[in-house]
Amino acid sequence: MKWLTTFSLIIRSNISHLCETFENPERVLNQLIIDMEEELEHVRASVAGVIADEIQLGRKVEQARDDSRQWQERAATALKRKDEGSARAALEQKVLADQRAETLAKEHERHKQESAKLHRAIGDLEQKIRQARQKRTLLLARLARVETTRTIDGVLRRADDSSALAQFQRLERRVDRAEAMQEAYDRLEGRDPKAEDLEQKFAERERRERLQKELEELKKRVEPSE
Repeated sequence: MKWLTTFSLIIRSNISHLCETFENPERVLNQLIIDMEEELEHVRASVAGVIADEIQLGRKVEQARDDSRQWQERAATALKRKDEGSARAALEQKVLADQRAETLAKEHERHKQESAKLHRAIGDLEQKIRQARQKRTLLLARLARVETTRTIDGVLRRADDSSALAQFQRLERRVDRAEAMQEAYDRLEGRDPKAEDLEQKFAERERRERLQKELEELKKRVEPSE
């Protein structure tokens, strides 16, 4: 059974090797189950033929035994009529019927044993198919997890290389570099950015104070005229 060899190979393989060996593992697993079920139907048909032969042999055995009983009765009837010749002939037929029944019975017994063996084989095959279905479900679940992991890994790799987040990080590094370069030029020119900021703050405060002072003086000049 080729399918059994292939399925055993799949069961022994790890998931990564399975993905590399078969282009579409899920399709392969489903096809193997179909092959198993088809093989089971073929085996059933063969076993049914053997059982049918057994049934027919059993009927022939019963028929031979019935013939033996009939010839026994005929021999007895002939003796009652004092017809010893006919009785002897009937007994000869009975002996032949007994021999035939014995031969058929032995053949029938061999067929019964073969039928029982094949019936057990069908049971074993059905059990293997049930186990295969269960293992297929587990394998497909494991395959799905592997595919999901691979997808996530791919997304993360792309995020590290070319995503919007990576571009933002590169832009941020450029801005940091530009600010550092500007500060370096300021230092080369003898400027202190912090001192300039402080000077601007004092100038702004002086401007506001001057504005407030002029406003108050204007109020003093305007108020007496009112």
